[in-house]
Amino acid sequence: MRKRLDDPDLPLSELMELWPETIPVFLRHRMICVGCLINPFHTIVDACAEYGLDEEIFVAELRAAVAAG
Repeated sequence: MRKRLDDPDLPLSELMELWPETIPVFLRHRMICVGCLINPFHTIVDACAEYGLDEEIFVAELRAAVAAG
């Protein structure tokens, strides 16, 4: 089964491994998710809640990064 970028259960570690072009999006938002020891356990939902980001907008940015990459 193919992984989906917007899967609410996809750990951030897998997301960044499958789509490394998303890493600059996290860095642009000054998120320390890249390299964080918790990213195998956190999801986009968790990260957006932690950083007060709109999940829909953030996912759209991730999709745009993947499409451009």
